[in-house]
Amino acid sequence: MRVARGAFRLYLSHANVKSRGQMKPREKLTIREVRRIALSAQGFADRPPSGPIGRRHLSRVIGRTGLFQIDSVNVVVRAHYMPLFSRLGPYPVELLERAASRKPRSLFEYWAHEASLLPVEIQPLMRWRMERAREGLGIYGGLARFGREQRSFIDQVYAEVAAHGPLAASDIEGHKGTSGWWQWSDAKRALEWLFWAGFITTHSRRASFERLYHLPERVLPPAIHEAPTPAPQDAKRKLIEISARALGVATASDLRDYFRLSPEDAYPRVEELVEEGTLLPVSVKGWPQKAYMHRDAKMPRRIEAGALLAPFDPLIWERSRTERLFNFRYRIEIYTPAHKRVYGYYVYPLLLGESIVARVDLKADRQNRVLRVQAAHAEPDAPRHTAPELWQALNSMAEWLGLEKVEISRTGDFAPALAAAGKVGLIESSQVAEAALTEPQE
Repeated sequence: MRVARGAFRLYLSHANVKSRGQMKPREKLTIREVRRIALSAQGFADRPPSGPIGRRHLSRVIGRTGLFQIDSVNVVVRAHYMPLFSRLGPYPVELLERAASRKPRSLFEYWAHEASLLPVEIQPLMRWRMERAREGLGIYGGLARFGREQRSFIDQVYAEVAAHGPLAASDIEGHKGTSGWWQWSDAKRALEWLFWAGFITTHSRRASFERLYHLPERVLPPAIHEAPTPAPQDAKRKLIEISARALGVATASDLRDYFRLSPEDAYPRVEELVEEGTLLPVSVKGWPQKAYMHRDAKMPRRIEAGALLAPFDPLIWERSRTERLFNFRYRIEIYTPAHKRVYGYYVYPLLLGESIVARVDLKADRQNRVLRVQAAHAEPDAPRHTAPELWQALNSMAEWLGLEKVEISRTGDFAPALAAAGKVGLIESSQVAEAALTEPQE
């Protein structure tokens, strides 16, 4: 789906780094340069697969991004499936599911950038967060209080998982424990607390997306479960480095947001990485904030990308960074009342070349096997070939999702051009609404 033109090169050489790890300030980077570095870091400059897509392609992408954010919204496809599609093209979704739920397991679930799928090698780096959760820190207040006040009940739920796992919250509903009949909400909270605290982990998920829990030693590879636990400061420093590799060039705030670290946890680690020469301070034209670049960052001469991006793709999930990087203001409008939405309910931006040039509000109408474009909008500087590229991307997505066609609503300034590119008619909004009413809501 994308090809980088021109050889990669190290953007800042180690010759620019002083002996004690400090870097001599370089002239400002332009936004266009930073954008190329960021896109390369996120895997949009890698060669597309030439054959069947397999585990090594999955490993390459997650090695770039560091994690996939999980989201249960299934209007089109759940968010964690999309980063692979955006970077590799159509792939068998079973590839990701097997990596997260079957041996040899290479991914696990935990709270990183919200709920996330992460490489199992990162699990030891998250143990400090698990230990904090046991103390009621870094978790929701109500869950922390439940953990303090209901420890005996939590122990019973843990024993149930240990004896009969993998189990879901619904499996425990109505179970009679020593303290009486268990309520589903209490069982769910106990499982959530145990999950945060690292005493249990996700074994797999049901078709309904409900989590099945088991003990970490029954889920994680033995080498990971038995790996030594790094000191908290070392773990946080490594997480910041992973963030820096994934972002290319970033502010300190960008770096800490990637794994949801607090300023107190993150900023000293950033300075330590600067001192050792892993992070290189740079200035970016138009950015008031100080920026940092990983010493191994690369910048292609040109990037030719073509990808629809999920709202929670690591490239764009931090909205202020997206605006700084692409001059593209993006907000998810799921919780915005319908009459106040600007672009739609669940909007996918289109990355084309090195820019975000359009956005479409999409819905997978599974009953009628249609990918519905409920609105289409172009950016002011969208190139002339945006419409055919977007039409091709939509048809590729529809085929990947097992849908038979793409239909375009009349809504949005770009809808007529998109319909013309696909040589299809526009659907009236009333027809789209009627079709939506016939489909079971997710």
